[in-house]
Amino acid sequence: MNKNIYAIGLLACATLGVQSCMDYDDPLDSMQVNDRTIDNTVYVGNVDVIDYHKQVSKEGFAKAREVLEKDVYPQSKTAQCLLRGGKTENWGLVPSSPHNYQFFYTLGPDAYAGYLVVPHNFGGRLTSSYRVSDDFNGGPFGAYTGAKNALMPILHHPMSDSIPEMKAINLLYYCIGAQERADMAGPFTYLEDKQNSQNPKVYNDLKTIYHGIVQNIDTIVATLKAYDKRPDWYKEGITDLCMTYNESNLDSERGFEGMRSYIALANSLKLRMAMHIVKVEPETAKKWAEEAVKSGVIESVNDQHGIFVKKMGGKHALAEIMVNWDDSRLSASLESLLMSLDHPTTHYLWKNNSGEITNSKKEVTPDNDRIVGIRVGTFVGEGKKSSGNQYGRYSSFAFDVMQNAPLYYVKYAEVCFLRAEGALRGWNMGGTAEHFYNEGVRHAYVEDPSLIGSSPYSKLIEDYLKKETPTAYVQKDPMGGEDWPSVTKVGVKWNDGDTPEVKLEKIMTQKYIALFPLSTEAWTELRRTGYPKLFPVLNADDGDGSLQYGDLIRRIPWNATDPITKGNIEATGLNALGGEDLQSTRLWWDVNAPNF
Repeated sequence: MNKNIYAIGLLACATLGVQSCMDYDDPLDSMQVNDRTIDNTVYVGNVDVIDYHKQVSKEGFAKAREVLEKDVYPQSKTAQCLLRGGKTENWGLVPSSPHNYQFFYTLGPDAYAGYLVVPHNFGGRLTSSYRVSDDFNGGPFGAYTGAKNALMPILHHPMSDSIPEMKAINLLYYCIGAQERADMAGPFTYLEDKQNSQNPKVYNDLKTIYHGIVQNIDTIVATLKAYDKRPDWYKEGITDLCMTYNESNLDSERGFEGMRSYIALANSLKLRMAMHIVKVEPETAKKWAEEAVKSGVIESVNDQHGIFVKKMGGKHALAEIMVNWDDSRLSASLESLLMSLDHPTTHYLWKNNSGEITNSKKEVTPDNDRIVGIRVGTFVGEGKKSSGNQYGRYSSFAFDVMQNAPLYYVKYAEVCFLRAEGALRGWNMGGTAEHFYNEGVRHAYVEDPSLIGSSPYSKLIEDYLKKETPTAYVQKDPMGGEDWPSVTKVGVKWNDGDTPEVKLEKIMTQKYIALFPLSTEAWTELRRTGYPKLFPVLNADDGDGSLQYGDLIRRIPWNATDPITKGNIEATGLNALGGEDLQSTRLWWDVNAPNF
C-alpha cells in the first residue's frame, strides 16, 4: 500500500490493560475488499468540477465502471463508515469500530458537548475532561483524515467524471467530514487536501472552507438533479453502483429511490452550515438556509443518512465502549437535564448505578439506586470499575437499546430543529417554528426507526410534549461532591407567548437531546448558542491553561509535536485561525454576541 495516500496522521497508543481500547486501528490498513486490490496510484484531477452535462456512451460507461470498480469504488464504503468510527478489515466492513469511535468521540467531543465522561484517567493521561494529551488530542481528526484518504483516489481518478453521480455522492461524503473537521479545531489544509497534495502546508481559514463546501454542495445537487434526464440504460447502471457502494441510506432495504435522498442530505448539510454562521454572516446564513429548503432537505426518517448498524449486521460502538469496556459514563449535566424534563429515555435507556458507591464520609449509595452522572471535568479515579474505581459504577445506558442505534450524518430531527430556528428568525422554512419543533421532538429517539413502534419512546412522547415547566431536581454526587440544583428552567411545551430567546432555548435544548450521541455537532451548537444550559465544567484549567472554572472549551488545539507541522501552523495556521492555538480561542463562526 502507498503510505503517502493512506497513512493516517494519528498517534497510535499501546494497550492499557484487559478490555482496554487503546490499540488504535488504522482504518485503512486493510484495503482489499472482495479480493479486489486497490490501485495505489496518486491521481490529481479537479474535485470541484463535475461535468454532469457530459454525454457518455454505453461503451464508455461500461469501461469507466469496470476500471473504477477495480481501482477505487470499494474505498467509498470504507470512507462512509470512517465518518462515524468504522473501518475495513481484510474480511470486510466494520460499520462501527469501538477502537476508532473511542478516538474520534469518547476521549474528547463526548465530554466537550457535556454528554458523557470517561470514568477513569487512563494511567494519568486523561486526568480530567479537558486534559490535552499527545496520545489522544488528534483522535477526533481521524474521521476526516481517514475518509479523505479513502475518497481522494475516487474523486481524482481520471475516469471519475464519466460517472458524475458517483463522483458527486463521494464528494458529498468528503464535505461532511470537512465540515466536522473544521468545526472542531478550525483551519486546516482544506484546499491542498482537495488537490490530493501529499504534503499539504497551507492552512485555510474557516470562511474559505465553509464557502468552498457550500459551493461543492451546490454542484453536487445540480449533478444529482440532472440524473432524472439520463437514459434508462444509464439509470440502471447507476442503480447498480449505488446499491453496491453506498451504505449511508436505507435503499438496500426499501429499494433504490434515485438521487432524492442524496439531494436531501446535501441540502440538509447546507442548512446546518447556514445556521452555524448566523452570527458572523447573517445574510449569507439566511440565503443558504432558504436555498437548501427550497431545493429539498430531509423530510422524514426515511431520508436520513448515516451508518445503520442494524441493517449492516453490526453494533453501535458506543454500546461496547460504555457497557463492556466501562470507558464512558453519563454526565451529570445530561442526567440533570433529562430528569428535570422527565424525558422518555429516563424510563428505559439510562440505567441506575451498577454497584454500591461509598464516599469519604462512609455514606453509601446502594446498588441500582438511581440514575447518576459524573460532572464533566471531575478528577476521576485510577483503573476500571473491575479494579474498584467507583466512578465506573455511575450510570450507563441499556446495551440492548443502544446497540442498534444508527450513527447519523444528518438526522431528520436535527433538520426539523434547524427549520424551527430558521422560522423563528423569520426565514422561509416552509412551515412554522412550532410545527418543526414538535416534529423534531417526536423524532428525537435514538433507536433505529424500524424499532420505534415497540419502543417506550413512542408511548411517552405526547405527554412529554405537554410538559410546561421543568421539575425541580437536584443532582447529588454519590462520591460526596456538591449538590447541584438543575439549571434547566424551560419546559417542553411550545408557547407562542415566549420571547424569541426562550423559544430558541427550547429548540436548542430539545435539539441537544435529539443529537445524542453525535457529540461533535452538539458541541458546535452549544458553543454557538450557549444552549442547553449545563453545569459549569470542573477543573477547566487542567487543559492548556487558557480556560478557567466553568469555561467551555471552544476548540481542540492542534498541539503539533513534529517540526514540519509546527512550522506550517506558525506560517499559515495561526493567521488563518486569528488567534493562539489554545482551547479558549473562538472559531470564525463562534461570535461572542447575543443570539438575536
